[in-house]
Amino acid sequence: MVVGQKKPRSRPETLIKRQEILRASVEIFGSKGSVNGTLSDIAEHVGMTHAGILHHFGSKEQLLLEALRYRDESDVENLEEKQIPHGIEFFRHLVHTAFSNAQRAGIVQVYAVLSAESVTDNHPAREYFEERYRTLRDEAVEAFRVMCTERGVESSASVLHAAASILAVMDGLQVQWLLDPGNVDLGGASEFAIEAIVSAALNPQQLILAEETS
Repeated sequence: MVVGQKKPRSRPETLIKRQEILRASVEIFGSKGSVNGTLSDIAEHVGMTHAGILHHFGSKEQLLLEALRYRDESDVENLEEKQIPHGIEFFRHLVHTAFSNAQRAGIVQVYAVLSAESVTDNHPAREYFEERYRTLRDEAVEAFRVMCTERGVESSASVLHAAASILAVMDGLQVQWLLDPGNVDLGGASEFAIEAIVSAALNPQQLILAEETS
C-alpha cells in the first residue's frame, strides 16, 4: 500500500459476517476444542464454505486468536473507556466480569478449553495466554499499589502472590461452574474469593494460616 494512503474500510456486511463467524467459532472451539473444532464446522454453522471462512480470516490459527480477542473485547464492552480500570475499580471490574460470565457459558467455555490446551507444545494460543496472564498480573499489582498509596500503607511482596492467586481462583471457579452450574455460584464465589485475597494482601498481619516464625 502506498505510504499515506488510507487503509480501505471493510463494508458493513463484511463486518457483520466476521462477527457472525467469531460467535460461531467461540461456540465450536468451546465445545470441541481447537484441535477437534474445524473450519468446516464453523462454516456449516454460519452457512458458508470452508474457503469463505479462510477469505475472512486467512487461517484457522488466525481465527482462533481473533476469537480470543473477541472474548476480551466482550469483557470491556460496557466500560466507558473500553479498557480495564485501575485501583479498587480493577477488582470491582473482575467481580462484575464473573457475574457477567455466568450469563455467557459459551465465552467462558472457549476460554477454559483453550487456556488449558495452550500449555501444550507449539499451541497457537500459547503466546496469547502468556501475555494475557502477564498483563493481568501486572494490572492487579498496580491496582494494589494504588490502593496502598490511597490508604497510606506500604505495598508488601504479598501483592505478587495475590495477583496470581486472584486469576487462578477465577479460572478455577469457571471450570467448576461449567461442570456443575447448579451447585457453584460463579459470581458469588468469585466475589468472595477476590474480596478475601484483596483483604489478605492489604492486611497481611491478619493472615490466620501463616505459620509463626521464631
